[in-house]
Amino acid sequence: MSRYILDARNLLCPMPVIRTQDRVKALNTGDILEVQCTDPGALNDIPAWCRVHGHEVMATNEDAEGVVVILRVTTPTPT
Repeated sequence: MSRYILDARNLLCPMPVIRTQDRVKALNTGDILEVQCTDPGALNDIPAWCRVHGHEVMATNEDAEGVVVILRVTTPTPT
């Protein structure tokens, strides 16, 4: 298991989700991805994407600097 950070700051919807999807495709089951965003919509959009694709949302946080979503890759993403 490895941990990665995806910088999706200053991107607007739907780009944080698209970048998350692209990054997860390159990861292995059990890997952790921390997605850093400034688009507040990502706080809902990325967890919704995770539910659809079977990944586990471990934590979410929103503060003055933006949004962070931490997820665990739990199933292979179809290519």
